[in-house]
Amino acid sequence: MALSSPSNGQNPNVFNEKKNWMFPFILVTSLFFFWGFVHNLDPILIPHLRKAFNLSDLQSSLIDSSVFIAYFVMALPAGYIMRKYGYKSGIMIGLILFGIGSILFVPAANSLQYIYFLGALFIIACGLTFLETAANPYVTILGPAETATKRLNFSQSFNGLAAFIAPAYIGPMILSGKNLTKAETDAMSPTELHAYLLNEAASVKMPYLILGLIILAVAVVFYFTNMPDVKDEDVEGAEGASFKGALNSMRLRWGILAQFFYVGAQVCVGSFFIKMATTTAGLEEGTAAKYLGFYGLTFMLGRFAGTFLMQYIQPRKLLIVYATINILLSIMAIMGTGMVVVYTLIAIAFFMSIMFPTIFSMGIDGLGHNTKIGSSLIVMSIVGGALLPPVMGMISDATANIQNGYIVPLSCFAVILLFAFNGHKTNKV
Repeated sequence: MALSSPSNGQNPNVFNEKKNWMFPFILVTSLFFFWGFVHNLDPILIPHLRKAFNLSDLQSSLIDSSVFIAYFVMALPAGYIMRKYGYKSGIMIGLILFGIGSILFVPAANSLQYIYFLGALFIIACGLTFLETAANPYVTILGPAETATKRLNFSQSFNGLAAFIAPAYIGPMILSGKNLTKAETDAMSPTELHAYLLNEAASVKMPYLILGLIILAVAVVFYFTNMPDVKDEDVEGAEGASFKGALNSMRLRWGILAQFFYVGAQVCVGSFFIKMATTTAGLEEGTAAKYLGFYGLTFMLGRFAGTFLMQYIQPRKLLIVYATINILLSIMAIMGTGMVVVYTLIAIAFFMSIMFPTIFSMGIDGLGHNTKIGSSLIVMSIVGGALLPPVMGMISDATANIQNGYIVPLSCFAVILLFAFNGHKTNKV
């Protein structure tokens, strides 16, 4: 990537010698696991809180909205802080917000107010915005420029590991397996109903409390670790960085668009996985959560497989193949029945696996001193995860069939295919 070249005013040895960048690379890669872990608890929270608060599909999709709207709100402040004070400062702020938001799940559960859960998730997501704005470009400049995309895919693979562990092992701790009908809840006395709701809400407290404490401990480790960093004053020409200059890049403009639709597709597929599995295949909630774990495992394996394949296939061409396959799989998800639908969703996870890091690295390629601005803009586009799931929820509520909602991810993969064909181009300035 451009930031690792001497032409940008940096000492190339800081980022290219393994003794300087390997340990920070490992430490930053751990962040991909942690934010993947909390993101992949959201598909567990959605059916759990839908049941606890008697929510519609549209209302439960606000869990995704509260998370991903934070990316839109906080991406530019995060980018500014990192341009001014460096990547490490951004990571520290992100970890602190992440930890505090997780711990706030305890008072949210005690209050029995849905809005408080949304608020805690928003604070967590503000922290994740800082982490993702920092970690994604930081990984691309930690090490040789020619392996930046493969390195980012490798780091993102641990996001996939978390996608397996969170639903498979934490999901059963949160989901009680009790599914009362409206008639059953109406027949309860106020005291019985309050006790039931309190018990349902309380199951999230311990997992999020432990997560919050771990994240704050990781923040302490980062604080005492010496990490190579880049601030604007360290980069030649950084004073000329601007949004206009960054947006002159056709790659970045396409990258913003593609990432908006990719994150929307990923959140739609993951967040409604349990609903699809229980309604189309008749699975119990707990069994569906285990299949969601396999969904995450497949996502992780896809990341490692994609990193391997990129040694032989150009990332852009691999993206074309994967996007095409996912368009076909989305059609199968709409038209299929029974367990075929569940296996189709798991297959979609495999072919989604390389999309985020590949779109990200392609989007910021060649930006030079505008890299941090470009990174912020692509992170802002993650707001697609806030806006598109409610659309899917509305289609599901209106048609009384969640499968019809898969027209949304199908359309998203079509946009990603267009990006793969056209997004590699650069402007002739």
